[in-house]
Amino acid sequence: METGTNELASSFAHYAARVAPESLPVSGAYPGELAPHGTTIVAATFDAGVVMAGDRRATMGNLIAQRDIEKVFGADEFSIIGIAGVAGLAIELVRLFQVELQHYEKVEGIPLSLDGKANRLGALVRGNLQQAMNGLAVIPMLAGWDIERAQGRIFSYDATGGRYEETGFHAIGSGAAFARGSLKKTHRPDLDEDAAIAAAIRSLYDAADDDSATGGPDLARNIFPVVMSATATGVRQLSTDDVSEITTRVLEML
Repeated sequence: METGTNELASSFAHYAARVAPESLPVSGAYPGELAPHGTTIVAATFDAGVVMAGDRRATMGNLIAQRDIEKVFGADEFSIIGIAGVAGLAIELVRLFQVELQHYEKVEGIPLSLDGKANRLGALVRGNLQQAMNGLAVIPMLAGWDIERAQGRIFSYDATGGRYEETGFHAIGSGAAFARGSLKKTHRPDLDEDAAIAAAIRSLYDAADDDSATGGPDLARNIFPVVMSATATGVRQLSTDDVSEITTRVLEML
């Protein structure tokens, strides 16, 4: 565990807060009702890793602000971050987290453990607490391959930066309850990667069926969920053609 001087020296967020606090996403406030919000993200473990998928819709009040926003990103070689909440702040949080991991590795000469990454992300979320109290909350989800344990793991957060490890699967965002209900019926720990991806896409479809803020697969515009997986070989993002093929197969089974 990093403490004291070493933590301050290896933390890009602490360095940025000291020399350029205005560059952090906690500066500047604007009305929440004028900010696009990202919605549903799901993650599920499988026998050789973990998969994360996110729908592509951003909403602003009762309007669709964007149909093809990306809310799932590779954090580093072995971890994935998904975001729900105020889109602008959330994307800045993702970029800061990516730099935070790169900065730590360059300063310390070794990459952070998955638990260390989860703790760092919690600290960044805690830095946005004042904005969250004003209705501008950002709630991320972290998933990744734990090299030490040789397994995929999922971490969720609350608005205060509280970190919680999830077992099997989890979902965040406005459609989370519907997505979790779907995954409860389709997810098993012994699923292979293809089956886990299909279960994640099915859960987003079920969420979109009941939650207006969650976008379902848009066959006419060729817009499909962003899907990434993390295994012992690293993080990979499925191509649009691959996601389209799996989505078509899932829809044919309904």
